[in-house]
Amino acid sequence: MGLFKRIKNVVLADLHSLIDKCEDPISMTKQYLRELEEQLEKAQQALAQQFVVEHRYERLIQHAEEMIEKRARQAKLAVEKNEEAIAKMALQEKLMYEKKLDAYKQQYTTLTEKTTYLKEQIKKLKETYEELKVKQLDLIARANMAKAIQTINQALVSFRPDHALKGFARMEERVFALEAEAKASSYVYESQRAVTPPILEEEVEKELAKLKAAE
Repeated sequence: MGLFKRIKNVVLADLHSLIDKCEDPISMTKQYLRELEEQLEKAQQALAQQFVVEHRYERLIQHAEEMIEKRARQAKLAVEKNEEAIAKMALQEKLMYEKKLDAYKQQYTTLTEKTTYLKEQIKKLKETYEELKVKQLDLIARANMAKAIQTINQALVSFRPDHALKGFARMEERVFALEAEAKASSYVYESQRAVTPPILEEEVEKELAKLKAAE
């Protein structure tokens, strides 16, 4: 049992590690916003349907009120004409429409309350969506900054500054050596000029005079 438990823990640890690697902050925030957009779209569709149903009930209420008024006039006219049977039929329909009107109004009230609640929820959802969009920009900036710092740190670790410093020190020593060689060669040149024999100079002057005389 202990072995199986350890294997289970190892597998779970590997799965969690894999999921963590797949959960890129930028990609995940985009996915969450897409899900929120889908919810908003569904809510707006539901609200549009609510408006359609409300409009139907408004027409039913208007029709019932018109029929109540119409049947009331018919009943009154029938009574004036001593047409009791017609008056009863008109009153019966009037009462029926009054009951329908009460039911329509109750249903309409319930419907408008639900519509109001749905509007409030959509408003909150939109506010949340806008807040998350702003927060997404902040998270993207922070994630990019963190990745840049991580890349720089990795570069610094692999760069090995000690190696570069030692290399610069060697190059500086080489420059010192070149400067010393240049200084030494200048010294030798000046020394050679200083020790030129006077006799040799006289001979050079004589040869120069001969060349001029030959012209």
